Amino acid sequence: MHRLDWRAMAARRSLVFGAWLLVAAALLGGSVAPPPIPQAVRLLQLNLCASGQAACYTGRSIDEAAKVIRETRPDVVTLNEICEGDVATLGAVLAGVHGEPVASGFEAAPDRPSGGPTICGRNGQPYGIGLVARRPAAPFETIGGVYPVQDPVDPEERAWLCLLAAVDVCTTHLAGFDATAALHQCQHLFGVTLPALHERAGYRPTIVAGDLNLRYGAPPDLRPCIPPGYRWLGDGGLQHVLATTDLAVPTMRAIDLAKTTDHPGLLVTVGLTGTA
Repeated sequence: MHRLDWRAMAARRSLVFGAWLLVAAALLGGSVAPPPIPQAVRLLQLNLCASGQAACYTGRSIDEAAKVIRETRPDVVTLNEICEGDVATLGAVLAGVHGEPVASGFEAAPDRPSGGPTICGRNGQPYGIGLVARRPAAPFETIGGVYPVQDPVDPEERAWLCLLAAVDVCTTHLAGFDATAALHQCQHLFGVTLPALHERAGYRPTIVAGDLNLRYGAPPDLRPCIPPGYRWLGDGGLQHVLATTDLAVPTMRAIDLAKTTDHPGLLVTVGLTGTA
């Protein structure tokens, strides 16, 4: 267990060996030619409302997510409002799409009254956030934690999760009923967590995708959270993608999830070279 220095940070890490190429750059079996240099990261952000308890739950969003992964062929998928087992399910889909192993991570949302994880009503598994990505080939790690500021009323505490590699990719699902808490969590992620990770592991270009429960340009406004050096994309609602300006200008399109959840998917392509 790796623990960061700030309060209430429950962090975990896993080291895996090999170089992480987030795009279609895997060696073909038996080929002696080097893999092509990756040019872009293709990221799919999904809030699947899959706990089995929220009003937006349909029981169909995981199957729809699998379908969209097959159709869009992303390199990395960030996942909000899922059960722990959904990471393995969708990771297997991504592995099948690219014909190669995946890296994955899950961070449970703590349940304040019990002191344990929040539990999915549909299957009794821990509930939280996750990600799956085409597996790197050199050392990388997944690391996550819990914000020191929480909605004092909501028993579900909010967390963050990152995959640290050639490009760091993070996801989070911020407080849903207290805009002030959500803004403080966002500011902590960009102002404390990410700088600490960059200092510890070395700076890398960074992409953050998730349901931030903040709006861009309207209350509760995301803009006070966005630090210099990041570009913003969003769905016009509560989901956002922020990428450092040393990556190329990202492009995005919304993905219709056929009313299986209450958010669209966001398919974002980010070039791996850019100007600040």
